[in-house]
Amino acid sequence: MPRIQITPAPRYPFVTDITIYISHVNQGGHLDNAQLLTLVSEARVRFFKSLGYFESGVEGAWIVVGDIVAQYKSEGFHGDTMRVAMAPADFNPYGFDLQFRMTDQASGREVALGKVGIVFVGGEARRVTPIPPAFMAKVQAL
Repeated sequence: MPRIQITPAPRYPFVTDITIYISHVNQGGHLDNAQLLTLVSEARVRFFKSLGYFESGVEGAWIVVGDIVAQYKSEGFHGDTMRVAMAPADFNPYGFDLQFRMTDQASGREVALGKVGIVFVGGEARRVTPIPPAFMAKVQAL
């Protein structure tokens, strides 16, 4: 199977810094692959919060993660501060990809690239619903 290759976004309008804690490190002494997803999830929550939303309340809808993909570029270590940059991209009627780029804040070394597939869901039936127009307007203003 060929390796995943992700092209970085041309611009990342949202940036947040997250420190790697000892609980994020595996027996190899570096950032655990499952914990990378934890850091990206935290950054995703902060992205929505920066727009004034909780993931469970986006203009009457909520979001779910449909998929996630990551390409590791280098190791992260306990105590490193990761700069997680995010860019919304590849919109469809029901969601979009939230691209991310994780770098070491101190050195600028790239640690990971990836994207999270976001899908909007609404109603008691928990069905896929169109992207709320007010949310889309905020994203387009970034």
